[in-house]
Amino acid sequence: MKKIQVPPETGKSMFCLFFIIFMSCFHVCFPELSSTQTNTMIELSRFLNILDWNLPGSERNPCSWEGVVCSRPDSSSVISLSLSGFDLSNSSFLPLVCQIQTLEYLDVSNNSLSSIPDGFITNCGTLVGLKQLNFSRNQVSSLPRFRNFSRLEVLDISYNRLSGNIGEYGFDALVQLKNLSLNFNKIAGSVPTSLAKSLVNLEVSDNLLSGSIPEGIEDYQELRLIDLGDNQLSGSLPSSLGNLSKLETLLLSNNSLNGAIPESLSRIQTLSRFAANENLFTGAIPSGITKHLENLDLSFNLLNGSIPDDLLSQPKLVSVDLSSNQFVGYLPQSISHSLVRLRLGSNNLTGSVPSAAFESLQNLTYLEMENNRLTGNIPPAFGNLSSLNLLNLERNQFTGTLPSSLGNITSLQGLKLQQNNLTGEIPEEMGFLVNLLILDLSWNSLNGSIPSTLSNQTKLTNMKLQGNNLSGTIPDSIGDLTSLLELQLGQNQLRGRIPIMPPKLQISLNLSTNMFQGRIPSTSLSKLDRLEVLDLSNNKFSGEIPEDLTSLISLRQLILSNNQLTGTSPKFTHNVSINVAGNPGITDKDGVVITGKPSGKNSKQVLNITFVAIGVTSLTAVIITVIILTLYRRSNGVNNMQVDPDEEEGSTVLPEIIHGKLLTSNSLHKSNINFAKAVEAVAHPDNALFKTMFWSYYRVVMPSGSSYFIKKLNTRDRVFQQASSEQLELDLEMLGKLHHPNVMVPLAYVLYSQGVLLFYEFAHTHTLYDVLHNHPSDVVDWTSRYSIAVGIAQGICYLHGSKSNSREPILVPDLSSKKIMLKSLTEPLVADIELFKVIDPCRSNSSLSAVAGTIGYIPPEYAYTMRVTMAGNVYSFGVILLELLTGKPAVSEGRELAKWVQSQQEQRNNILDLRVSKTSPVATKQMIRALSIALACINISPGARPKMKTVLRMLTRL
Repeated sequence: MKKIQVPPETGKSMFCLFFIIFMSCFHVCFPELSSTQTNTMIELSRFLNILDWNLPGSERNPCSWEGVVCSRPDSSSVISLSLSGFDLSNSSFLPLVCQIQTLEYLDVSNNSLSSIPDGFITNCGTLVGLKQLNFSRNQVSSLPRFRNFSRLEVLDISYNRLSGNIGEYGFDALVQLKNLSLNFNKIAGSVPTSLAKSLVNLEVSDNLLSGSIPEGIEDYQELRLIDLGDNQLSGSLPSSLGNLSKLETLLLSNNSLNGAIPESLSRIQTLSRFAANENLFTGAIPSGITKHLENLDLSFNLLNGSIPDDLLSQPKLVSVDLSSNQFVGYLPQSISHSLVRLRLGSNNLTGSVPSAAFESLQNLTYLEMENNRLTGNIPPAFGNLSSLNLLNLERNQFTGTLPSSLGNITSLQGLKLQQNNLTGEIPEEMGFLVNLLILDLSWNSLNGSIPSTLSNQTKLTNMKLQGNNLSGTIPDSIGDLTSLLELQLGQNQLRGRIPIMPPKLQISLNLSTNMFQGRIPSTSLSKLDRLEVLDLSNNKFSGEIPEDLTSLISLRQLILSNNQLTGTSPKFTHNVSINVAGNPGITDKDGVVITGKPSGKNSKQVLNITFVAIGVTSLTAVIITVIILTLYRRSNGVNNMQVDPDEEEGSTVLPEIIHGKLLTSNSLHKSNINFAKAVEAVAHPDNALFKTMFWSYYRVVMPSGSSYFIKKLNTRDRVFQQASSEQLELDLEMLGKLHHPNVMVPLAYVLYSQGVLLFYEFAHTHTLYDVLHNHPSDVVDWTSRYSIAVGIAQGICYLHGSKSNSREPILVPDLSSKKIMLKSLTEPLVADIELFKVIDPCRSNSSLSAVAGTIGYIPPEYAYTMRVTMAGNVYSFGVILLELLTGKPAVSEGRELAKWVQSQQEQRNNILDLRVSKTSPVATKQMIRALSIALACINISPGARPKMKTVLRMLTRL
């Protein structure tokens, strides 16, 4: 090919021509913002000091800045500005934003703004194109009344701190408003009826709205979403709700609404979700209400009558929750194939389960019908429920044998059939449930041997077979259950050799009240170094107590009563509670026969102890996986404390102080606390009070003469090796920002070469447990108990956060009466709630269950979820409330208080502490009401428990 030669002069001329043409069309092809908007954006960038906006050269094109969107395709104007999560705290920049005349969308969510200046309302109210404003997740407590904003369609001020009456904010002036979100504030007043009739979404949940829902709600004919949950609404639902022909979601949960569910709701063909749980609704459910619904939640009401025949059969149904009502009669004969979750627990349903209704429910994942009066056989058709994860039929009156077809449900994770009247043998096919986590067949009349096939359930964490008539030997393959944490085989007729047990048993090994004999097999038990409770009582064991049992480093309770043991009892650590009553041949080291009140042969000594997620003691805003470091959990006196080598007397070299910081602004503490003196004092055992797994506790007298309660963190445990000192300090300093009269937080901390010290006032030395259970002659009156209950609830509500602040909830995984300190009989403090995110439970030297929580307070779901939750906190509070109502400890003679109360619900007056309830009719009435609250808190289903703020509201209305 022949090359074309271009003269140099011609090439230069062509290049110049091209450059001139390019520059002349640059502003056409790549238009810029007007100088006014550019200057406004540059001024805004200087004010906000956003790093990405201030890079060299970036001022030439604000349209390229993060969060800035310009018009398309010419980029000639700014139409959207998103400053979400920019860590903004000063809102004075907002009027400047209003100079962007073309602005359509403004998002300043997820910041720390505390107010909206009046200049913003004045200036931005005139922007003709502004359609969306998002101020959510800030700390806004001051908001001027809205004026103008004639085109505004979306306003989100949720998760802030607004208070006052909803009518004071001028929302009714927003004539084009479609979406209004005010969730999680403290706004009072009534449900507004004067908003724009164009309204599509009305969200005002978690506020303080009161009064009834007005008939005028039907004027909002465009409504698709109504969320008024978690307020203080009362009265009945207006039938006019049925006229909202476009409504898709109606959420009214957690109020005080009453009366009947209006039949008119069935007319709304678009309605897919209706939730009105935790109210006071009465009467029967109207027929046809689920005609168009996908999700229905009417749990925790006072609804009665029978369940309508058509309620569960509608083709779109996905989830139905009618638990904790007063429904009677039979189960409906027809159930929709689309149903995923069905919850009918805690009602008065009777009759048998219609087998045909469950034959082909391939989508059903959760089936809960516990605590009813259902009879007959468990249908073999349940074996066809191929997607089922949970089957809960506990506390009914089922009879007959276990259908072998249950073994077909290979997806099953929880099988709870306890407290029925089941007979026959456990089918071999149960071994096919390889995904099972919880198997509870306790307290039935099952017989035969334990199938060896159960050892195929290698994911199983809890096996409860106690209280049956099982015989034969324990299968040798039981040791193959490598995930098992709890094994309950008490109250059966088992005999023979005890095999090697599952190596990870932690919660409890209960072989009590069987027919075992001979020597206690140390080889089968001595390697259970995580086990907390070992119950071999009421058998025929003979010989001496094996010395090897003293090597079970996590053991807290050893029950050997009512056997034929002889010899000297080995010396266990003082952390172990040992019961050898009813063994006449057992003596102490001096040869004295150990006596005691033997436990009855027929007593039901069953410790239902569940696994709790572990935490330590430093509050953090986000808690996902935590470890509980427990104070006073199983504390022993100073004489029993094992001293660290570095703390032995005679050490003259003091450890190096790395950093100390006061968290309190109290000038008295500032002048009293001396970090060097504290470090010196904890080096001497004389100042020690007691020691737990990760903490040592001291009383230290400062040079001023003031005493302080000091906790030392044992960072030698491998569990702390991943901890960063910087993160540790951040977590501790967060504590200094918390303030509530019912929460105990440290005054200061010091990091030094041997650990961490936390400082507290020494004045609070009595726990609720001490007052209730260690001084039985000093009866605490109901007024004081009620004040304590309310105070604890207030403290937990504060930690959970709710609408009073924008932080994430703070959870308290190890909550018990030993963790409640008392300033007085009316001033409780939730103590020992410091949690660290920097702990790694997998690296601990010790058994997880050794710090897993306090027996009797642990929610059952922690055994398999391994997550600390708000619902779990509610359960633990419910147990504390039961202690206040009954005067009994959380665990007594091997039985949990929560389970005992649940079994005595028909005799509520006998549950109460008669020393208190009989003092006046008013006390009796209030205590019975409080008992209902406690029972709701300890519901076995986490989703069925009320929120903590609901519990507090119910308590304050006694």
